Amino acid sequence: MANYRISASQITEGKNVFIRGKLGFAVLARLIEGAELVASDQRRTKNGMTPVGKPHITATIIHAEVQCADPNNPTLEEQFVSERRYDSPKRPETGANYSIDSKGSTLPIIAIPSPKGDGTYDQDESGQELAQGLDVTLVLRTYKPKDFNNRGLALEQVIVHEEPRYYNAGGVDPAELAARGIVLNGTPRPVQTTPASAAPAAVPVATEVEDGLSFPTPQPASAPVAVAAQAQAPATAVAAPVAAAPAPVAVPVAAPAQAPAQEETLVEKLARLEAENASLKDNGSAVGAPVATGPWGGSGEAQQAGITYQG
Repeated sequence: MANYRISASQITEGKNVFIRGKLGFAVLARLIEGAELVASDQRRTKNGMTPVGKPHITATIIHAEVQCADPNNPTLEEQFVSERRYDSPKRPETGANYSIDSKGSTLPIIAIPSPKGDGTYDQDESGQELAQGLDVTLVLRTYKPKDFNNRGLALEQVIVHEEPRYYNAGGVDPAELAARGIVLNGTPRPVQTTPASAAPAAVPVATEVEDGLSFPTPQPASAPVAVAAQAQAPATAVAAPVAAAPAPVAVPVAAPAQAPAQEETLVEKLARLEAENASLKDNGSAVGAPVATGPWGGSGEAQQAGITYQG
């Protein structure tokens, strides 16, 4: 573990820290939660990282530099953030990286240059994820969580210093379409399908779950035998009506005998899987930026000098 000169207990809540760099990865337009959170935490655990455990947003910037209000006299909060930059062993060319997983239910404000070109900024309300490589400043705010002595960091705002570009999830670049004379009105967005979780809860009844994989439920062996007996009954009845009569009797006897055991086994397996998923949830911290659980908002400076919002 890295040795830091400034600890979380030394910084003061309600302070802002500005750190600028190129956007490496971010999920800012929605919360990471539900099944996506479980999968994310499982990947973190597999990679030796601390799971976040709660709904959050995330951002990583490369070539990160803290923008000190007074470069000759950086604050404790600015030093705290600067110390938590890190180098990527797999991508040394990215320089100093900084990552934050900001917990809470509020999304950060994203400010983009005004189309007026007068140096002011507008709030981005497109609802889209920012593209990789954008020149951005992350505005972090320190806060003190309840029942904790240490302070945490929350991502309050993202300032974009160039014309915004957006993450294109497998679609065609609008500029490439325009070069071919195809101009779209508005910004295209992927159509979301209905999540599997919204489907009727009939799947567990017909499916056994083992280690996250689904398999068809094996049917009792006597059931198809009984059906076959029923299918043959009319033909047999002509030649030997007395011998065919016992065949339907096997239907009500075989099926109910195995159903309770099958349903009971499924419930036990589902309970075990839920317990395993629950064990992954914990109060984690970001890579390079420990974040404690706590509120999002807070009073403080509305904007930094030199950044003016319209509207």
